[in-house]
Amino acid sequence: MNRKLSLIWRLTGLYTLVSGFVLLGLSVVIVFSIKQHFLEEDKETLQGKIQLVSSIASKGVSANTLDPFLDKLTSGLIGHKDLLVLVMHEQGVPLYSSAGVEFPVNMIREQSGSSSPQTITWNAEGHSYRGLVVTINVTNQPELPIIILVALNINHHDLFMSRFQGALLVYVVIAALISGLLGWLAAKRGLLPLYQMKKRALAVTANQLDKRMPVENVPVEISELANALNQMLARLEDAFRRLSEFSSDIAHELRTPVSNLMTQTHVALSFPRDVRTYQAILASNAEEYERLSRTISDMLFLAKADHGLTLPSNEIIALDEEVADVFEFYDALAEDQQIYLRVTGKGRIKGDRLMIRRVINNLLSNAIRYTPAHGTIDVQIESASESVLLIVNNAGVPIPVEDIPHLFERFYRVDKNRVKGDSEGSGLGLAITRAIVVAHNGEISVTSTIEGTSFRITFPKTA
Repeated sequence: MNRKLSLIWRLTGLYTLVSGFVLLGLSVVIVFSIKQHFLEEDKETLQGKIQLVSSIASKGVSANTLDPFLDKLTSGLIGHKDLLVLVMHEQGVPLYSSAGVEFPVNMIREQSGSSSPQTITWNAEGHSYRGLVVTINVTNQPELPIIILVALNINHHDLFMSRFQGALLVYVVIAALISGLLGWLAAKRGLLPLYQMKKRALAVTANQLDKRMPVENVPVEISELANALNQMLARLEDAFRRLSEFSSDIAHELRTPVSNLMTQTHVALSFPRDVRTYQAILASNAEEYERLSRTISDMLFLAKADHGLTLPSNEIIALDEEVADVFEFYDALAEDQQIYLRVTGKGRIKGDRLMIRRVINNLLSNAIRYTPAHGTIDVQIESASESVLLIVNNAGVPIPVEDIPHLFERFYRVDKNRVKGDSEGSGLGLAITRAIVVAHNGEISVTSTIEGTSFRITFPKTA
């Protein structure tokens, strides 16, 4: 099994490689600069000497004048015993040549075409040489140009460069290793907050979701990661809390009807009764079964909504017509409680008709439950350029400010003082309403004042 390198070792390796390449690049620049310095220094030395030799040779060099030429040349090169001189005709016939040196005649002739001195470098018998080549015209024999080479033995340069490059290479290797060590220490120290975060994360359990990652005294990048993790932990803590509350609420909601069923059944079985009594008991049990069925159905609906609610159909819906149909269903109840129902405006949206009707039904039944006698439930439909607004207003006791953020939570109930009669629901209606609205890409909000409570739903407008 391949074991992945840790981030510290990756950073260390990268830092070492980068340092090595930077030092190698710097070494190349240094070596090139030193070689150029030696070249310029040698050329400067040879420039003066080639002018001297050219001045002496320009008066002519032949068998008759060779001795005077040598005398002048020897006197002119006093103090430069390492200087090498070659004087020859253009055809390659040597007139004078320093002893013990093998000159590259062909190379010299190739470089002699210019009247300005040309630099050449060659190796012979284990030695390295650098020289200047120039062609001059003799005063008394202009038809026979003379080629002059003045050169230096540069073995000492090569020896120096060889030793210097070796020392420089050793320095680069050692410096890269030291840089790698420093990079390891820097990475180790820089990633220390990650180890602290790991230790803190290991302490997070189902019973300790309040633990948070440290964000003080850490680099900006890690601080952003810590903040993101803290936000995630906050969401998990909130979800776990709501799940725990949801489980508790489910148990509470199911316990009441089950307890009623068990009690009535035990009482009915305690001694024989007549047929009408059994029928009454069965009718009462049927109501409890219906309540259980509705609660379970609503919970299943919300469970599907948590995983993305899909619309069974997607059709054009006239909101004013749907509100009018729901009004017909509640007319008798509203009239009995002396509540006036009114709808204004028109608007068309796209979605599932049954789900939209369920939203209107939930909001209207909720409004009727909390509207006092002689009150009015006003449904307004406003159509804008890109959206349709559905507003359900009703008079009544205002919802406490602290309860408003929790209205759409499952099984949440407002203060019992607001409930009229014994018609309290299961606490899932508004949660289902919000799930349906979200599935239609809409938004729902609520405001409540002394003047009344208002639910506002914004749907995307159909094309």
